Amino acid sequence: MLMTCASPQRFTAVVLAADRTSNDPVAQAAKVPCKALAPVGGRPMVLRVLDALAESTPIDACILIGPPSEIVEREPLLKKRLAVPGLLWLPPHATPSTSAAAAFACIPAATPVLLTTADHALLRPEMVEYFCREAQTTGCDVVAGLASYAQIVASYPGMRRTRTRFSEGDFCGCNLFAFLTPEGRAVADLWRRVENERKRPVKMLSELGWRVVLRYLLGRLSLKEALRRISQRMGVRVGVVILPFPEAAIDVDSVADWQVSQRIASGSGC
Repeated sequence: MLMTCASPQRFTAVVLAADRTSNDPVAQAAKVPCKALAPVGGRPMVLRVLDALAESTPIDACILIGPPSEIVEREPLLKKRLAVPGLLWLPPHATPSTSAAAAFACIPAATPVLLTTADHALLRPEMVEYFCREAQTTGCDVVAGLASYAQIVASYPGMRRTRTRFSEGDFCGCNLFAFLTPEGRAVADLWRRVENERKRPVKMLSELGWRVVLRYLLGRLSLKEALRRISQRMGVRVGVVILPFPEAAIDVDSVADWQVSQRIASGSGC
């Protein structure tokens, strides 16, 4: 009798697209009503992200949270895109974690969720496919995407990225998160609190106890130990996928990031 392997379950993607603050500097520099609409390679960032997800085999459907309805109504390209089947728009909530929770409530519990942001302007289908495929092999409840800082610097000399230093090397976050089980979704709020401090690694790790911080400062904290501690703190299995794409770690947090992303998208490098 022939044995067949079940196909990996497809994801619903959730894209956070609301500005965290009013008068976002990137939006002001680009002269657009919100950061997600800042153009990169001649196309608004949010549409670039939606394009990448739509072209990714593991993604079955997508939920876009934000921009606010009054902005959507004034943006013909975005409004037209929201009419595409398989794409749902939801209004943004007060925080990224409450927005994510609203999206999770619309998704069947057994469906894996990919969470990303609209400022992930250099996201490509091969990044999404690699991350989703590898995340589903980890046996974890929650998986985060990381990229090697050394690889980023080698590909884009002079590129400034916040990094977290482990004994195996330095890594940067990629704004890609997989919530693979209902238990994983339940800790999204704590995960976002940790992620929000990613630019201050010591404060981020203080959630795990000051012994962990001390090991980090001494250069003795391994990524494996950090994941074990995070899993214990959250009560779920937490893993990572190291992506072989340096651009996966380049999101648009500042005007400088936006300018770099435009140069990379145009093929002129960093």
